[in-house]
Amino acid sequence: MNNVLEKQQYYTEKYRPQYHFSPEKNWMNDPNGMVFYEGEYHLFYQYHPHGTTWGPMHWGHAVSKDLVSWEHLPIGLAPDEHGMIFSGSAIVDWNDSSGFFEGKSGLVAIFTHADTYPETNRARQRQSLAYSKDHGRTWIKYVGNPVLQEEYISDFRDPKVFWHGETNRWVMVVASGQSIRIYTSRNITSWEFASEFGEEEGSHQGVWECPDLFELPVDKDPNQKKWVLFVSIGDDPSLPEGSRTQYFTGEFDGKTFVNDNSPETVLWIDHGRDNYAGVSWSDVPNKDGRRIYIGWMSNWRYANVTPTKEWRSALTLPRVVELQSTEEGIRLVQKPVQEMQCLRVDHKSFQKEEVKPGANLLENVKSNTFEIIAEFELTKATEFGFKVCKGANEETIVGYDVKNQRVFVDRSHSGEAAFHNAFAGKHESKLVPENNKITLHIFVDQSSVEVFGNQGQVVITDLIFPSEEHKEIELYVKEGDVILQSLEFYTLKSTWR
Repeated sequence: MNNVLEKQQYYTEKYRPQYHFSPEKNWMNDPNGMVFYEGEYHLFYQYHPHGTTWGPMHWGHAVSKDLVSWEHLPIGLAPDEHGMIFSGSAIVDWNDSSGFFEGKSGLVAIFTHADTYPETNRARQRQSLAYSKDHGRTWIKYVGNPVLQEEYISDFRDPKVFWHGETNRWVMVVASGQSIRIYTSRNITSWEFASEFGEEEGSHQGVWECPDLFELPVDKDPNQKKWVLFVSIGDDPSLPEGSRTQYFTGEFDGKTFVNDNSPETVLWIDHGRDNYAGVSWSDVPNKDGRRIYIGWMSNWRYANVTPTKEWRSALTLPRVVELQSTEEGIRLVQKPVQEMQCLRVDHKSFQKEEVKPGANLLENVKSNTFEIIAEFELTKATEFGFKVCKGANEETIVGYDVKNQRVFVDRSHSGEAAFHNAFAGKHESKLVPENNKITLHIFVDQSSVEVFGNQGQVVITDLIFPSEEHKEIELYVKEGDVILQSLEFYTLKSTWR
């Protein structure tokens, strides 16, 4: 096959995302080891190179200069005598506190080795290190592995490490069953227990996983800051949501995290079903100033049976997270990274349109890889929004229920769903109008929908599996009109061809 034909057929399989990250083939889950170093964003991920369902975990690897176009690299970390390579993080050891780099800087990966205790077959999870002297292209596992273990804790995994300047120490947060344990170190190789957070705090509807801890300004004010703790919650078969991610805001002094909210307060990062295990990039330069995170775009409830063949799973769009003051308190907002704008083509724009039932401004637009930014002024309509990936007996609805002030994604009739009885459904969240207006920022990419309501105050991420030929888009309204203040539509080109 010639190179031109190979390029034309690359990443063209059924349901294959065109501008989200997915592996060339086989299984992927949690993003791991995200770090920025000398002009490159590194993305590692839980990877099974020999099958399309979860199996012996490796770290897959890709790099990007812009968070949009990714170059696949060879596997970063593979199982060894200590076990499989579960989730973890990566950092730049700028001052060679580890002693790995002969006084220079380099990359250190901190990850969970997973195996079983030989005498009992009980799960054993221990924290280990690897380092790279060549910009992450090859990795050397530390001879002293593992560097941290707690024999009495079976679920003890997913270390996230960062430098805490005020105490001049490295900090590690690790998931430990139903809590987060915090450790500190001066050299990355030796760790001391500092504190534990989480008992009777937030949601405990599943095992705690994939923590992240970082500081953000509130309302972009550098003089007012709060710490944010992400904690993913595993799948509990007795609950409808499956796996999802919560967050806490509070104070952190280098050793102890204190929650700002009451213990029973639960704050969800995403109100869809398909954003899990998200953590943020380390070492993004201060001059950039953004905290950028990405999540696994699936759900443990059905991740192993989603209807793709050559590969399985993708990641969400990279998102900037910020803190914003609201009437309920300080809350997280999310926005897609601005780098995504480079994919925009075929722009269509509408301004000051009165939208009535039965009329569709987008009847001549057909696409299943696109972006919509729409601002509505509420008038008489009881519901409005968009029907996407629409065709015979199929549609996914991104809508707003005016009376109940609810934004929603309804994938009840979105296409293939028989692979799991929990897949079809409607997912929603409260979204209060601002100055009597609602903004919907929507990304559709063949098999996914991401909705950012009112500049990211509410986010809904959902997988869908529609027929490939179903590309109609409908702007709909019910029981009265709504004023469309503005609508910007962009087809988004592929990042892979």
